[in-house]
Amino acid sequence: MSTKNPILGLCQQATFLISAAKVDQCPPDLGRETAFAGRSNAGKSSALNTLTHANLARTSKTPGRTQLLNFFRLDDERRLVDLPGYGYAKVPIPLKQHWQMHLEAYLGSRASLAGVMLMMDIRHPLTEFDRMMLDWAHTSGMPLHILLTKADKLAFGAAKNALLKVQKDVRQGWGDGISVQLFSAPKRQGIEEAQAVLARWLGLGEEARADA
Repeated sequence: MSTKNPILGLCQQATFLISAAKVDQCPPDLGRETAFAGRSNAGKSSALNTLTHANLARTSKTPGRTQLLNFFRLDDERRLVDLPGYGYAKVPIPLKQHWQMHLEAYLGSRASLAGVMLMMDIRHPLTEFDRMMLDWAHTSGMPLHILLTKADKLAFGAAKNALLKVQKDVRQGWGDGISVQLFSAPKRQGIEEAQAVLARWLGLGEEARADA
């Protein structure tokens, strides 16, 4: 029987759906969606593109490029959402406040949101924004999975030590319900592990086990 992760077939047909500056511009709040969040320049767009085997999200050497809620359709019932990058110093204060207000509105009101993938640069984890997201997920009971991105920037031993430290800090600060993994877009490291989380959140977990 096939062991192929069912998320792969959906990702191959992923298409851009809509960009929303405000929550009332989002698609109908039906089905399931998974959001990708991360501090600016944490490798969020690269992770999204690598996990979907597509060029969905624009990548840029200029942090803070993602300024809207960008929705991508997988099928009639499932979506991925690229959230605005947060925390880049050169973004004007009013724009930062706009992003934060609408990001909080989205996270707090979206019934179809099944989980959040939180990208952290492995060299600079658990920033103020990361902790804010962890606090929110813990309080709201929202499933959250951390990708320690740019793992290829560290030697294997150093990356493993960083993973263990973040796992310990997260467990002590927010309990056992938040998972953490290493991830590298250029080296394609950690893709299957992250895709398995996506499949479960998007209601494909039972199908994946049935096909195993």
